[in-house]
Amino acid sequence: MSAALKNAARAAARERRDAAHAAIGGEAASLIADHFMKTFSLAPRSCIAGYAAMGSEADPAVLLTRLDDAGYVCALPRIEERHAPLVFRRWRPGEALGPGLHGTREPFSSAAVCVPDLVLVPLLAFDGRGRRLGYGGGYYDRTLQVLRRENRKLLAVGVAFSAQEAQDLAEEEFDERLDWVVTEKGARSFGAAAGG
Repeated sequence: MSAALKNAARAAARERRDAAHAAIGGEAASLIADHFMKTFSLAPRSCIAGYAAMGSEADPAVLLTRLDDAGYVCALPRIEERHAPLVFRRWRPGEALGPGLHGTREPFSSAAVCVPDLVLVPLLAFDGRGRRLGYGGGYYDRTLQVLRRENRKLLAVGVAFSAQEAQDLAEEEFDERLDWVVTEKGARSFGAAAGG
């Protein structure tokens, strides 16, 4: 897919996400948390990597608070080097965040590094085979590739509004698929299709 076509797809996906956020944004966070907690059975003290939502992204803040309350280790990503995998650092809901590249909010470099067992992934769009349309920086693709090499049981879980589902997203050889997606309507596994 050409860069122009991918940029057009991103613009259309952002419009759909903006509309979904305007319609159900606040309500969706609790529903996403409910569906996640009912679906996933995690080992005690598992590390779950989330993200600090920007703009109209589906917000995992309610979920991260519930996970922290349940005794799981939560972490958020830091861009510590451009064009390199993300580094996840320990974070608890309510702790201050600093400014990062691309307008992100990140834990400070003094926070402990955490290697996640499950990564909550932001996105612009997803399809029925676990393909994800991101922002074009490749940070999550690089990160998931490294984490999956080190831990075959790692789960990549997209967090989205149901309206962000698209049909047959284009895929390039370096793109990493999602294992699951959780929306305000439920959780869905992509099973073997996520790897193939």
